[in-house]
Amino acid sequence: SAGVAVGLGTDGPMSGNTLDILGQLGFAAKLHKLIAGDRTAMPARDMVAMATIGGARALGLADRIGSLEPGKRADIVLVDATGAHMTPLHDPYAALVYAAHAGDVRTVVVDGRIVVEDRRLLTADADAIKAAATDRQGAVLAALR
Repeated sequence: SAGVAVGLGTDGPMSGNTLDILGQLGFAAKLHKLIAGDRTAMPARDMVAMATIGGARALGLADRIGSLEPGKRADIVLVDATGAHMTPLHDPYAALVYAAHAGDVRTVVVDGRIVVEDRRLLTADADAIKAAATDRQGAVLAALR
């Protein structure tokens, strides 16, 4: 309400090492409700805006990303809302914020290019990435000792 650009993102360690932005939506909303002592604080629609156009504004990129508009990059995430944990689906915003999790992401489009389809990464070798991360983990832990 003060006009400050506020975005919501995840970097790993501060989100329980999950990189699950959907999980963080619910966490942030519930935390605001608790602190405010008001269950109506941070409505689900506002949380989704914070993670999309709000994040773009906070990064100074709202003219290019953050919303689906002509001339902007087509970044879209399709979420499978057919699971028992999202049924019945009364409010898509509330379902996204309070019920969805990373495993529900089915398709990801970045700048108009499909990068994940049917939960399969199309642009890189996921197994090779995980193996490289595991290899680097050993080196990092050794350096910390």
